[in-house]
Amino acid sequence: MIEGEALVLPPEAAAAAKGYLRVQRDDEDTLIGGLMNAAAELCESFTGQALLARGFTETLPASRAWQRLTRTPVRAIVSVEALPAEGGPQPLPTGAYAIDIDASGDGWVRLTGPGDARRVRVGYEAGVAAAWADLPAALRHGISRLAAHFYTNRVPEGARREAPPAAVSALWRPYRRMRLR
Repeated sequence: MIEGEALVLPPEAAAAAKGYLRVQRDDEDTLIGGLMNAAAELCESFTGQALLARGFTETLPASRAWQRLTRTPVRAIVSVEALPAEGGPQPLPTGAYAIDIDASGDGWVRLTGPGDARRVRVGYEAGVAAAWADLPAALRHGISRLAAHFYTNRVPEGARREAPPAAVSALWRPYRRMRLR
């Protein structure tokens, strides 16, 4: 199970889409902001990466084997707690687990002394960039283009929708991470 902070784009992200759309009125700022958030969530799904750095908590089975954390790229692993069958979470001493962040940004954790823990809860931070302006330009521009597509192709419920522009996936494809299981 994984829990994380919601992806929240700053106002300058919506301003970028508004500029791309050449919208000068302020009455649709909320709509454009919502479309930008939807486009950013689709970008995260497509690329397999968290865009903006934020916290995640993941619960894994207690194991001596290395286990990969779900969200990437991991910037820091901040806590490891044991979750025994009974009672509340217990912080593990540093000698009872090992952590690693590899060159591709995957976070790894394993227990060296699981004790009576059935599961382990790992707190970590993941994200491509700390701020919107620090994201690669191709990701930012793809998100703005997709939000613009959503804005200009609003259709009534049940009507045929156009496919998103191929240029969006072309911008995002170099950042796509896929895993073989």
